[in-house]
Amino acid sequence: MTMRKQPQSKRLRAIAFSALAIALSLVPLSSGVAADRLDTSRLVSVGGDVTEIIYALGEQDRLIARDTTSVYPEAAMKLPDVGYMRALSPEGILAMNPTAIIAIEGSGPPEALNVLKNASVPFETVPNAYTRQGILAKIDRVGKLLGHPEKAKALEEKVGADLNAAIADVAKRSAGERKRVLFILNMQGGKIMASGTGTAADGIITLSGSINAVGDFAGYKPLTDEAIIDAKPEVILMMNRGDGSATKNEDLLKQPALALTPAAQNKAIIRMDGLHLLGFGPRTASAVRELNAAIYGG
Repeated sequence: MTMRKQPQSKRLRAIAFSALAIALSLVPLSSGVAADRLDTSRLVSVGGDVTEIIYALGEQDRLIARDTTSVYPEAAMKLPDVGYMRALSPEGILAMNPTAIIAIEGSGPPEALNVLKNASVPFETVPNAYTRQGILAKIDRVGKLLGHPEKAKALEEKVGADLNAAIADVAKRSAGERKRVLFILNMQGGKIMASGTGTAADGIITLSGSINAVGDFAGYKPLTDEAIIDAKPEVILMMNRGDGSATKNEDLLKQPALALTPAAQNKAIIRMDGLHLLGFGPRTASAVRELNAAIYGG
């Protein structure tokens, strides 16, 4: 009798385990903090793209502060400024008594983030990728953190369709027509700091159907005179800084190596609003169109 009951007991345990496994498989899994457990009633946003998405979702009423890069829409400028996204002051943020912080990936410095996290204020990061899909992923993440995935989905569809249309227009241009673009972050001591691959500038140049003139290195780095000449840029692209700190066109064109390039000889210098150009947020399709019009006309 004992020999007969033991297999039956094992079978019963196996059946019970299988039932439990099936039941658990029906429970949705969550990554990060669940939206219904994240209190965003007093929210600090870090990153101009994050802030812009929050406004685009119509959830701006929960914002109590923003970082220095959050300059759009204009209404955001009325919020207290907690500092530049890469040089945050944890004391300034905590003084706002936030219930949560949502920050774009790459915010810092690490020491400041450690202080914020140790203060038991929920700190959520939004992934950053300089592509069409990267923009939609940002919207999805912010929408879920705010507890409004349905609003995020609607915004994703709208932004995605706009990007598709802008990219389709770009695709009509042949490879031979695509111009070489040099993005200059700044010029200090006569040295040009340019944008290589893996940067927002490289991403927007690619989306616009143009060629990054210095796409053989990653990140930002100062260029030698030889590198500038070899790059043969046909267009120079820069951010339009409203603080008066930008290098003037005439000073830029005096740089000896740059003066030998097609871009300088044709005085083909384009300046655009930094957040619009490099933000990779809801308005990026508009930035693609504006950049294309500036480079190719029409």
